Amino acid sequence: MKILTIDIGTGTQDIYLYDSRLEIENGFKLILPSPTMIVHRQIKAATQQGKPILLTGRQMGGGPSAWAAEAHARAGYPAYATPEAATTLNDELDKVREMGIRVVSDDEAAALPKSVQRIQFGDLNLPALRSVLSAFSVTLDDLAAVVVAVFDHGNAPPGISDRQFRFDYLDERIRAKNSLAAFAYLADDIPPIMTRLRSVADSAGSLVPPLILMDTAPAAVLGASYDPLVGQPARKIILNVGNFHTLAFRLGPGGIEGVFEHHTGEIDLPKLEKLVRALADGSLKHEDVFKDMGHGALIYDHSPLEFGRDGFDVAVTGPRRSLFHAEGGSLRPYFAVPFGDMMIAGCFGLLAATAEVLPELAEPIQASLRGTGGRGVAPWDVGG
Repeated sequence: MKILTIDIGTGTQDIYLYDSRLEIENGFKLILPSPTMIVHRQIKAATQQGKPILLTGRQMGGGPSAWAAEAHARAGYPAYATPEAATTLNDELDKVREMGIRVVSDDEAAALPKSVQRIQFGDLNLPALRSVLSAFSVTLDDLAAVVVAVFDHGNAPPGISDRQFRFDYLDERIRAKNSLAAFAYLADDIPPIMTRLRSVADSAGSLVPPLILMDTAPAAVLGASYDPLVGQPARKIILNVGNFHTLAFRLGPGGIEGVFEHHTGEIDLPKLEKLVRALADGSLKHEDVFKDMGHGALIYDHSPLEFGRDGFDVAVTGPRRSLFHAEGGSLRPYFAVPFGDMMIAGCFGLLAATAEVLPELAEPIQASLRGTGGRGVAPWDVGG
């Protein structure tokens, strides 16, 4: 059984091809530029050349792609966007127009001269991935599932804070199913408010077998829990320090005991340690984080978690984990390396979530994650 997992972040997209016949460390891996970084570079090149641009395709991850498009317009060069692509920059299209970007219909876009450079938006490019892997004699023709993680704020109604809207969504999911896998869905089950997840599902169309979509941070935290040291204590805090967002889950035997989410650019080590300590002792309040330009905090179990018993105070993963290398820290971080690779922790989390969303696939996945799968099968005995 083969499952393709793709964890799409701001800096990179991390790809792992799981094969139940092999020990999990023998799965093929790719660490590539994220889609938003690819688009950022394309727009930046057009700006340097003074070319007009047309943004087409689907909603995708913003950040670098949105900054580049706005900078292009500020530089005085024409910029057009179809409505769906424009929602990458802002769900409210009037605000996109205020950036100096003209929102045009599909017919108007088709009528633009060929001198306008077309730049395709979208998070998932399976044809390109198939092409890359085929050059190494690896096929994607017999997949049992495709599992993709992206960060989705959700489409907040006008006048509603994006930060509060996302945190209300987190609360609803945790209360409905107290599990990190609560943030994973079959494509047909994605809530309508999660427009980026929906866009990824729509872009896949009929190209894939069962498609599962999941939020990136819970996937990373779930994957980090498969580090042997992290998996030992019954109660723990696992922190994902992402390029844009930092999210910590306090986990216990009953599931999620608490969570906070902040913007990575708004925190330093002293602030982060203060938040982690408050999450541990149950005193952290939503307004403590929200008023500091973060998303918020939720505490479901106020019984304190004591540090100092497990050789570490907080398990850490994510591309900005080096924040904990700063001098003066008082907490003992442990940098999780599930199956020897921090970079694809999210992919391992996606695998674990797949076992819950598609229980018919659970047995081989769980055997692999326990380290008892694929025994005795050599890579050269397995076809592409």
